[in-house]
Amino acid sequence: MGEGIGQFMPFILMFVVVYFFMIAPQMKRAKKEKKFAAELKKGDRVITKSGLHGKILELNDKDGSCVIETMSGKVKYERSAISMEMSLKLKEPVAKTK
Repeated sequence: MGEGIGQFMPFILMFVVVYFFMIAPQMKRAKKEKKFAAELKKGDRVITKSGLHGKILELNDKDGSCVIETMSGKVKYERSAISMEMSLKLKEPVAKTK
C-alpha cells in the first residue's frame, strides 16, 4: 500500500508546486483586477492597457463599457481594457527625494 502512494508522490508534489507558484497567484491577480473594474467611478483618472490616458465620463453596466475623455476627445472602452497597475500608480503618493 505504501509503495503505491510512493509512486505518485512526485506527481502530487509537482502539482502542489505548480499550484502555489502559477495557478494561485494568477487567480489572485484576476480577482484583484475584477474588483478594480467593479469599483471604477466617474471622474477617476485612468490609463488603459494600450497606454491611453484619460478621465472616466460615463460607466455602462449593461455592456461593461465606459467612456473616457482624453485630450483629443471621447473614446468608448471596455472596463477590462483599463490597466489596474497604471491607475494605482497615479493614486500613490510621490516619495520625496533628498
